Amino acid sequence: MARLALVTGSTSGIGLGIAKSLAEAGYRLILNGLGDPGAIDQALSEVSTLCSESPIYIGTDLTQPRAIEVALAEIIESVGPISVLVNNAGMQHTGPVEDFPVDKWDQIIALNLSAAFHTTRLCLPEMKAQDFGRIINIASVHGLVASTNKPAYVASKHGLIGLTKATALETAEANITCNAICPGWTETPLIQAQIETRAADLNISIEDGGRALLAEKQPSKRFVTTDQLGALTRFLCTDAASQITGASLPVDGGWTAQ
Repeated sequence: MARLALVTGSTSGIGLGIAKSLAEAGYRLILNGLGDPGAIDQALSEVSTLCSESPIYIGTDLTQPRAIEVALAEIIESVGPISVLVNNAGMQHTGPVEDFPVDKWDQIIALNLSAAFHTTRLCLPEMKAQDFGRIINIASVHGLVASTNKPAYVASKHGLIGLTKATALETAEANITCNAICPGWTETPLIQAQIETRAADLNISIEDGGRALLAEKQPSKRFVTTDQLGALTRFLCTDAASQITGASLPVDGGWTAQ
């Protein structure tokens, strides 16, 4: 039976790219995400073509700790232990600190940071029992550096890197690793929406909007791809990466080297 891999926020974007890469590596996938049912069905279909066992879908609201507990207990009891955990689910809201909505702060911290704590604490006992585990937290360059008008996102991603390090130290003597991947601007529908907004604001083409976005932060002037993030996640699950733990790995075209 194939090992189980749970990727949160995996019905589109970075999470779907990672899920597809792990499916190609032979894992059975558990997908999670909210949104349009048609898009979710499409994501499940794409993943199912890449692996021998059908993927599992859980529509759990990860801002609710009890819901996470129930969902993972059901998975572990009915299917088996989770060997690879990718904490990718996240959200964004922009605004200055003094005007930032308190409810948005609470929601972002709950999804971007607290959810990763809950999934990690619930998966670790079974990982220890099977003497294998890989935890990959999808942080951001904003886990390493800050930008204006993103207080909750920056705080949550810095916190996620702290959680990564603490988890890595606690599991260092087991065959379990915990690392953070820190993408820069990545080619996803979410970023495409930002490009289109910028292009409209500046009255320029979509292509020039993308170039303008990259020029501000990303020296390579090229977007990271979800395939690249999937390949790195897949490598971190191999034995060759068994001594990489507690690391924060930028995939950002040189953004954080500046």
